[in-house]
Amino acid sequence: MSEKLFHRLASVPPVIAMCLLSAFSTLATPAQAENGFDALLEKFGKSNGDEGIYSSNGRIEAQTVDVATKYAGRIESVTAQEGDILAAGDEIAQMDTADAMAKLNAAKAAVLRTNAGLTVAQATLMQAQSALSMAQTTYNRVVKLHETGTAPQSTLDDATNTLNSAKASVEMAKAQIEDAKASIAAAEADQEQVQLALNDLTIKAPIRGRVLYRLHEPGEVIDAGYPVVTMLDLSNVYMNIYLPATVTGTLSVGDEARLILDPIPDIVVPATITFISPQSQFTPKNVETQEQREDLVFRVKLSVPRALLVKYEELIKSGVRGIGFVRSQPDMDWPDHLAVNVPE
Repeated sequence: MSEKLFHRLASVPPVIAMCLLSAFSTLATPAQAENGFDALLEKFGKSNGDEGIYSSNGRIEAQTVDVATKYAGRIESVTAQEGDILAAGDEIAQMDTADAMAKLNAAKAAVLRTNAGLTVAQATLMQAQSALSMAQTTYNRVVKLHETGTAPQSTLDDATNTLNSAKASVEMAKAQIEDAKASIAAAEADQEQVQLALNDLTIKAPIRGRVLYRLHEPGEVIDAGYPVVTMLDLSNVYMNIYLPATVTGTLSVGDEARLILDPIPDIVVPATITFISPQSQFTPKNVETQEQREDLVFRVKLSVPRALLVKYEELIKSGVRGIGFVRSQPDMDWPDHLAVNVPE
């Protein structure tokens, strides 16, 4: 990499990104860090890097997540503040619940009504079974009397019809019980659905992360799908760099990489290649100057290990540039100046 290119890199304006800053408070002041970083750029530029080591400037980024309301309504409260680190499931905001509570009470009443219907159906079955037992006894008696010639055929016919009617009543009562059970299941499902909707009115953090933006305040009425806050996913921090095909052709997902960040040029951060774009693109404006933007490059994503992110979670910030380094051969040793030296 030429010295001229590194001077261009030093003049690139900052964009949204992140960095581990406070952990290294013993380092130089911002002005000194900038000088140290420029010196580092000059060093690598003059030597044109080490054999098999390639680099490109980029910016550390953290995945953003918009946390939105599922239902339209009025915001009652917003407990999350910008900068807060929230665990997954922590409350962010509360929507108005008056309508949902009314629906829930109606759903509970419907469940009670269907349970009462089941009780009635069960009592009806008992009555039908009692009537069937009596009809069966009468029928048996009439059959014996008819066989001895004591009871006429008409009496037997009446007893037979009564017995069949009693049997039908029992079957109908059983069907009413099954219908009542189905009604209970439907009413309970409606109640559960209303309860879920009520629960969704409490907006919770879907991930562990930091609140980046607080977008709405209590009293505002918002539509369904509107975000209330934007969060940074502290477990998904990375740098995108752009390299030519001659370099990316030697790289593979899973290869080790290194990051050196502008404010802390003496710290070498470990990283891993987690994505290599299968399609080339023109060099982004924030990477090269106008005359070099026509060159085709491939995007390479360098992700910081999650274990390291957890360790320095409180120190993850946004807005820092740096340089990403990769190796053309994964089994080659890193040079001494690119050995990982993150403070314990």
